[in-house]
Amino acid sequence: MLDSALKSMQLWFAELRTRMPDEEAQTLFDTYAEEAMFGRRLIASDLERLPLGSAILEVGAGAMLLSSQLTKEGYEVTALEPTGTGFTHFERMRAAVLQSAEEGGFAPKLCSMRAEELHQPATFSYGFSVNVMEHVDDISISLERITDSLKLGGIYRFTCANYLFPYEPHFNLPTLFSKKLTEKMLGARIFNSTRVTDPAGTWQSLNWITVPQVAGIARRSRQMQATFDRRMLVDAFERVLKDPLFARRRSPLVCAMIKRMVALRLHKLLMLIPATMQPIIDCRIRRH
Repeated sequence: MLDSALKSMQLWFAELRTRMPDEEAQTLFDTYAEEAMFGRRLIASDLERLPLGSAILEVGAGAMLLSSQLTKEGYEVTALEPTGTGFTHFERMRAAVLQSAEEGGFAPKLCSMRAEELHQPATFSYGFSVNVMEHVDDISISLERITDSLKLGGIYRFTCANYLFPYEPHFNLPTLFSKKLTEKMLGARIFNSTRVTDPAGTWQSLNWITVPQVAGIARRSRQMQATFDRRMLVDAFERVLKDPLFARRRSPLVCAMIKRMVALRLHKLLMLIPATMQPIIDCRIRRH
């Protein structure tokens, strides 16, 4: 099923890319297409447990690529995304994606609001987000609203950076104990960064989420049960070898180190690192 889905995505993405107006838009599209492929692989094992037609929520659907693909596969998908206005490349790209999905009859339901505003009690069998939870305004309220939207026994899975690990992936910088201190010491590199389109806006959006913070929210909740997977870092190391676009977002020195570790299979030892100190959060929250 996964192989068929990935092949379908590749064919659709190749057609979509021709709709992008210029090289800059195509480059942006390639990045989002790569993330959508990664997201589909990530949730493959979860989807295998769901019957077709299940109601699924994507939190922070971005360009709508993965939500549209899952709708195409036969799931009932709601894409939660607080869409903005304007004529940026991203907005035009998302419009092209939705137009293509509507033409093909597989456009997801778009829910234009923040996670904190979600109110659809006991609606979804499964929810997910990829690299989104570090950008929400209020982590606790977001998790409560998302969990409340799940049916009993439903699962919300999310991955994002863990800010207890001293590294900021958007800016490819070390962190210094807190967001405030990191900004004070490395502000010039942050706000002059060319790695992100809007350095100031991206930095402002980061909420410094951590594993203990999420675990504490779940413990205090009457309806959340949280578990953390430690395999994500191993998968990320292997992805450097398989995904050229993903590898290009890392420094040559880091890539060389990762390739050497994978060749010696030393990267498997990374699973021994406690979830609290892993650089990536891979969390499943079950509503009970």
